Amino acid sequence: MTVLEQPGSYRHIPPPAWQPRTDPAPLLPDAEPYRVLGTEAAAASDPELLKRLYGELVRGRRYNTQATALTRQGRLAVYPSSTGQEACQVAAALVLEERDWLFPSYRDTLAAVARGLDPVEALTLLRGDWHTGYDPHEHRVAPLCTPLATQLPHAVGLAHAARLKGDDVVALALVGDGGTSEGDFHEALNFAAVWRAPVVFFVQNNGFAISVPLAKQTAAPSLAHKAVGYGMPGRLVDGNDAAAVHQVLDEAVRRARAGGGPTLVEAVTYRIEAHTNADDATRYRSDAEVEAWRAHDPIVLLERELTARKLLDEQGIQAAQEAAERMAADLRERMNQDPVLDPMELFTHVYAEQTAQLREQAAQLRAELAAAQELPGERDGSPQEGRQR
Repeated sequence: MTVLEQPGSYRHIPPPAWQPRTDPAPLLPDAEPYRVLGTEAAAASDPELLKRLYGELVRGRRYNTQATALTRQGRLAVYPSSTGQEACQVAAALVLEERDWLFPSYRDTLAAVARGLDPVEALTLLRGDWHTGYDPHEHRVAPLCTPLATQLPHAVGLAHAARLKGDDVVALALVGDGGTSEGDFHEALNFAAVWRAPVVFFVQNNGFAISVPLAKQTAAPSLAHKAVGYGMPGRLVDGNDAAAVHQVLDEAVRRARAGGGPTLVEAVTYRIEAHTNADDATRYRSDAEVEAWRAHDPIVLLERELTARKLLDEQGIQAAQEAAERMAADLRERMNQDPVLDPMELFTHVYAEQTAQLREQAAQLRAELAAAQELPGERDGSPQEGRQR
């Protein structure tokens, strides 16, 4: 008999009436990631949904390659590619209703584009222009979040507020495996579970937090297992299986909308490209590891399923690729145009009513801009004379 099992230990003390008692078994994720493609479950999948997922995956892959190319051309300051994770991005966008909200991280521009956001607007922040680059309220897409996991409490707050107002709204919050090591992650899950907020937490476990592998971040069996500690279900899914990701997220969104509370979904996927264009991924992982994951490419998996079921042929594949190329050409052309910037927009949308300090700073900048326009070098085309003054 152990100390904890002896009479008088806390195991023999009845819990207070206010202490919740939840059976943890239904909250635990499966031992293996859930899959649809290549299994018997695939036969029950909606053919039209599978074809739509395929078209968005092909478009998403081309979007990633084009955005990466734009960084090399100096048109983007930075781009965190989601190549290899397109199934997660696309499924996250397609499960939401128009009234729902998406809370993306910095790597989730593709999810915003798949939700209907203009690709140029989605990249504006990464270009270094303006504030967010788009109107979050119009698109129901929160600002792309660079600080890790800080978007998660925001998602909980919005979802909880919507429920208090009687609005039928669900918030879907995306985060990487690195974000699960942040305090914001744990605070958000705890508040969401206590309030039973209609929010879904979607962890894209792509193997690395920059160069830190998952094994150095957690000793848990999976990130989905963390859900039970907060009293919510955890689901584990193959993040490269677009049909499986869509199904699991759809179930979680429906559960949240029906008042069932939050769900933590972990998608096991892989970041094929480097963390960003400033990262050298060869320093912390092998080419063999990357190639092994290329064999589990989300586009190949879905294309194989569709062709086997005679839902996709060469003509359909070509049509999807051509549509993706048109999107890339439009993105390339518009991103190659230098934006017209107004420095005074620095003070727009900071506060609903500008503070005295902001008004003072705006006046100072306005005076400096006016003085610059009056320089002789600006008037007569002699930049050297203007600089000397």
